[in-house]
Amino acid sequence: MSVLKIRIKFGKYGAMKFIGHLDIMRYFQKAMRRAGIPISYSGGYSPHMIMSFASPLGVGLTSDGEYMDIEAEECLPSEEAVRRLNDVMVEGMKVLRYRLLPDDAGNAMSLVAAADYLVCFREGCAPALAWQDQLKDFFSQDEIPILKKTKKSEKVVDIKPLIYSLELCEGDIISMRLSAGSADNLKPELVMEAFAAFSGFELPQFGIQIHRKELYARSEDTLLPLEALGEDIGE
Repeated sequence: MSVLKIRIKFGKYGAMKFIGHLDIMRYFQKAMRRAGIPISYSGGYSPHMIMSFASPLGVGLTSDGEYMDIEAEECLPSEEAVRRLNDVMVEGMKVLRYRLLPDDAGNAMSLVAAADYLVCFREGCAPALAWQDQLKDFFSQDEIPILKKTKKSEKVVDIKPLIYSLELCEGDIISMRLSAGSADNLKPELVMEAFAAFSGFELPQFGIQIHRKELYARSEDTLLPLEALGEDIGE
């Protein structure tokens, strides 16, 4: 029996930002059953739902651009699938898209190349200096070296090539597009730490709020949102 490759886009808000990735996986397994989504199962003695997530979101972050891929046994219209899933979602979780992928499409986890983030200071945590004026100078540097620590060693790494864009938006919100994926994954927290060091202010622990807007795949010389690689299923 042939199976269909489906890409689901969802958002994570409010108190759900404190729920870790493994619990989100278990949550969606229950949601699939409750919503009656015709998801495929693996074979063997311990069958499990065939699903994978693009890029686990850190605890404490909200998002409009989370993705998971599943295999389905029948073609459920996108509008109906989104409605069924949202009918069983808890507050803070919202399914946004349910799209059919080509048979030869790679899984979302392997395709992720970049991510968009919105970052702002929490109330009372913004530095006293005029940091807004220094953001452009920070990004204009030829190199942005940071000390990257691992369990076994530490080394200086230039993160400038991994920052695709960095600018100030309305309301003192910092918009950034960063390299993402298994090879070169740059976290927005690290960018903000480097900016704080450059500007000469101390970044308080939990002093910033981060919202992920979108995840991208690389297609030739351009970046495409992961949802753009599929198409809606009609009635």
